[in-house]
Amino acid sequence: MDIEQYLTFGILPVLALALVFALYRFIKGPSVPDRIIALDLLITVSIGIMVIYSITTHQSTLLDIAMVLALIAFLGTLSFTFYLKQKNLEKHE
Repeated sequence: MDIEQYLTFGILPVLALALVFALYRFIKGPSVPDRIIALDLLITVSIGIMVIYSITTHQSTLLDIAMVLALIAFLGTLSFTFYLKQKNLEKHE
């Protein structure tokens, strides 16, 4: 069993299952912070799937796209956190 088969038949189904669970939490999430974390997890798992696809097809361009997507996801999470912090501060004033 080589690395490409291991990634395709071992890791990819686990990431697909994680994607389904994160999507469920994103839709069902009782609060906004739960949905923010689920969205961050959705993007992270999607990046993992892109990296595996990039490795199996030998296309390094997808790695660049995955890095840009990771940066955008990180900045989005920071901005949502800042928004929630400001909303919490206004509530206590």
